Amino acid sequence: MKVSQGAPGAKILAFGHYQPSKVVTNDDLSETMETSDEWIRSRVGIQERRIAEGESEVDLAVQAGGKALAASGLSASDVDLVIIATCTLETQIPNAAGRVATRLGIDAPGALDVNTACSGFCYALAVADDAIRAGSATNVLVVGTEKFSPWIDWTDRSTAVIFADGAGAAVVGPSDTPGIGPVVWGSAGDKADAIMIKDRRSFLQQEGQTVFRWATTALHPVARQACERAGVDPAELAAFVPHQANVRIIEAIARRIGAENAVVAKDLVLAGNTSAASIPMALSRMIERGEVPSGGLALLLGFGAGLTYAGQVVEIP
Repeated sequence: MKVSQGAPGAKILAFGHYQPSKVVTNDDLSETMETSDEWIRSRVGIQERRIAEGESEVDLAVQAGGKALAASGLSASDVDLVIIATCTLETQIPNAAGRVATRLGIDAPGALDVNTACSGFCYALAVADDAIRAGSATNVLVVGTEKFSPWIDWTDRSTAVIFADGAGAAVVGPSDTPGIGPVVWGSAGDKADAIMIKDRRSFLQQEGQTVFRWATTALHPVARQACERAGVDPAELAAFVPHQANVRIIEAIARRIGAENAVVAKDLVLAGNTSAASIPMALSRMIERGEVPSGGLALLLGFGAGLTYAGQVVEIP
């Protein structure tokens, strides 16, 4: 039996992102529930979020994926694998990846969805990296896309102030040298019910304190291990881009990994928590604003429902 030989490494060629147009501010939410702008900012750090009206999670993915593809310099015919990270599909069949590929003009690619919620983009990126190095794919479109708004009880302060809609995408291609470091991933299934949707008639439920304690105590060793496996000192990082869950969580992890020279992403302030979309969206917007250097190193760290986590160091395109 023959085995495929892939590229020596893989790298991210380009990012793209998309947000729906409707803005919901903290003041808007205070009109429908007992909360305030000051309370939300002090607890999670969010000022506003975007909500999709008349757009599906597939629509969001097509927009972000199309922008990433255009920025990469590749054509649709160059892509042979599409991976969608999402946990908010309205229906499980058909998957999102095949539909996104067709709408972008990508003909007959491998197409799969990944559902590890907020760590989904990092999981999907690791699969893309492995596929290219194993010879299973040449160029991969990876998209994190979420439409949380239908799954939220908009009278429940514990979730309505946090979650939002959006998509972020990356095109990954072959490289003579590694541009994506080894993934460090895992799960804490004993805490799986800390973030859950019971059934199709239920809204998202979250045990905020349980998740906060886990994230602020268990994840900084994962981040440091991702740097170690990539052979990178945290002080060398140009950016730290964790899942955009909560400003206090982000700041707690950043303090403990020794990345004193890194720009720390806090995209959730104006975007909310977009789960699998949050990391690629945050880094895409940082690149767009010129906040991080091309060729610099960024540490990505996804974590969330499952409870699952994944992180890796990447070279910024």
